[in-house]
Amino acid sequence: MNGADILILIDDELVGSQRDATFEESNESIDASSKDSRAKRVEYGRYSGTCSLDALYVPTDAAYIALKNAMRDADKVTVLRQEEGASLEEAEAIITSMSEAAPDQDMVTVSLSFEVDGEWAEVTT
Repeated sequence: MNGADILILIDDELVGSQRDATFEESNESIDASSKDSRAKRVEYGRYSGTCSLDALYVPTDAAYIALKNAMRDADKVTVLRQEEGASLEEAEAIITSMSEAAPDQDMVTVSLSFEVDGEWAEVTT
């Protein structure tokens, strides 16, 4: 699959000029070991999900403006994952970081990181 076929939408708005999208899910582990055995025993702990994106900086992009406002106003956003134009899953999230990079003789980019509030949910149609 081509990476260009995977997009992140925020509140049903496509973030324009995306160049990268990363999704991560993880579980904490709980140490369930005891003195009865030398072997470590573990159980599943807290689940978490994150995603991030990089895009070309387009200051007039509606999604970029909405993200900037959500970041500053501490508003949650709905993150939607699409593959080949089909919506797969969505989650409520907070924006944990937003940065712009303006290198010499190169395109200006914006990077955003999101932390999922709860879990990803499949989108049913």
